[in-house]
Amino acid sequence: QVQLVESGGGLVQAGGSLRLSCAASRSIFSIYAMGWYRQAPGKQRELVATITSGGSTNYADSVKGRFTISRDNAKNTVYLQMNSLKPEDTAVYYCNAPTNGLSYWGKGTLVTVSS
Repeated sequence: QVQLVESGGGLVQAGGSLRLSCAASRSIFSIYAMGWYRQAPGKQRELVATITSGGSTNYADSVKGRFTISRDNAKNTVYLQMNSLKPEDTAVYYCNAPTNGLSYWGKGTLVTVSS
């Protein structure tokens, strides 16, 4: 089992940047792929980015070139650096850790981008 706590969300103007953090309650070294998802009001949750234990990354087309996912296994933390934010990036951002056949989620952190 693993608990995930997201932080770093807030209100930012379009074009600005935020860095989200996802702190895990235990070692994430053995968790193959961790990810960030987001859910905007009235929409389904969607994948933003994933990163494997080897450092391979995958991004949604809508965030490529603007967002960067990284992980620090020593700190049991995954990050999402978000640059050039747009109003359409407004959403609750969730951290995900699939492990041992289960999928764990944090409670999310709200990102609001004003135009």
